[in-house]
Amino acid sequence: MRERLWGVGARLGLALLLVLAGAFGIVYYALVPSLEQRLVDNRVEQLQRTAFNLQVPEPFEWNEWVAQTSRQLNARVVLYQYVAPPHLLPQADSGLRSDAVKSDPIAARAGRTLNLESGTVERGGRRFAEAAVPVTPNGPFLLLSVPLQDTVETVDYVRQSLLIAGLLAFGAALLVGFTGANIFARRIHRLERAADRIASGRFDEPIVDNRRDELAQLARAFDRMRERLAGLEHARREFIANASHELRTPIFSLGGHLELLDDEDLDDDTRRAFIGEMRDQVVRLTKLTSELLDLSRLDSGRLHVEREPVDLTEAVRLAIAELLPLAHSSGHTLDATIDRPVWAEGDAPRVLQVTRSLVENALRHTPAGTSVRVFARTSDGEAQVVVEDDGPGIPAEHRPHVFERFYRVDGTMASGSGLGLAIARELAQLMGGKLELAADDGKTRFTLHLGASEAFSRENEPTAEPVST
Repeated sequence: MRERLWGVGARLGLALLLVLAGAFGIVYYALVPSLEQRLVDNRVEQLQRTAFNLQVPEPFEWNEWVAQTSRQLNARVVLYQYVAPPHLLPQADSGLRSDAVKSDPIAARAGRTLNLESGTVERGGRRFAEAAVPVTPNGPFLLLSVPLQDTVETVDYVRQSLLIAGLLAFGAALLVGFTGANIFARRIHRLERAADRIASGRFDEPIVDNRRDELAQLARAFDRMRERLAGLEHARREFIANASHELRTPIFSLGGHLELLDDEDLDDDTRRAFIGEMRDQVVRLTKLTSELLDLSRLDSGRLHVEREPVDLTEAVRLAIAELLPLAHSSGHTLDATIDRPVWAEGDAPRVLQVTRSLVENALRHTPAGTSVRVFARTSDGEAQVVVEDDGPGIPAEHRPHVFERFYRVDGTMASGSGLGLAIARELAQLMGGKLELAADDGKTRFTLHLGASEAFSRENEPTAEPVST
């Protein structure tokens, strides 16, 4: 309950009410006082014009004229005589005679200044608008006085109407604001529950919000994150299962050979054969752990690559030198064409690793007697390393998956760990390039694309050197 009272919905509703209250206060205090003052000023100005334009008759007609003018103007009309010491002597008055008019400040000021004077006064708890003007320089003073009751009532009506409208607006804002804020808060709570589900490892329930506002965009981003995390979780589980399987096989093989080596009746030739097989398994374990370490670094973003000029022909030369024994032992022909340096932007050790992986993949997954050709070239502003073979090729249904981790075309353990091409592709992407597979004219071709570099001039290029084995 406490969370609901101080939740996002309650705070948004309260914020809306505060904004509305502030706007209403500004409108109220800007409108009501100014309206009242404007109405009073208009009434005073009207009396000024009327008093200035009135024609006062001879003294013997004052009483009748005052009564008639009062009826016409609906105002109190008083004629004064101003004598020294300063006194106002009412000569004719359309209202009830009272001592108050003898000390009227507006008429007294007009008598002193001999000019038109106006303003408001209070008498008997009531407010009046007044205008006084001397009739002649030494003659009587005319005073027009009108009660401001109508003006006050008009202002009170406006004030009352504004307050009622404000209360209705507050009620509507309270209803609409809290309803909308609660709807908004419920959407946030749904996102919160979805985040809790994702945090607990449940990725099966989609996050749906069909609106078009920022919160819906956030929900869609959450759903993309859910799908990505689901994919990563699936990949993690597959990775653990496959890595465990890949590690278990050589370990079991080593354990079995070690047990067999304990046999005292084992002849020397068999013992040497077992040791050779154990050595192969150790090499396999070493390669697998190195690949797993590379994958771990790639996934964590800790694998750093340089961007510097690299001669791709040198990477081809080194990879061929390393894998010539494997080519000879597997009955393959390994051809490398090295015409001239091909400079690219990349990381020299990683370019060599990718090239080695591509060549080894071709040697291990094509039958004996197959020819494997390796060369570097420039094409369309790119630097490329190409490894192609004339083996049986990769079936079309398997080609989209060859760069996936632990994927093996033939599904056998003898076909390797299924990590080499996956690592090679990710290394190529880290260097700003890409790795592509093409199969045409009876050939399978892997191409490493990197950005070309012009860092070195042709005067520094080494002598062309073709290599063929």
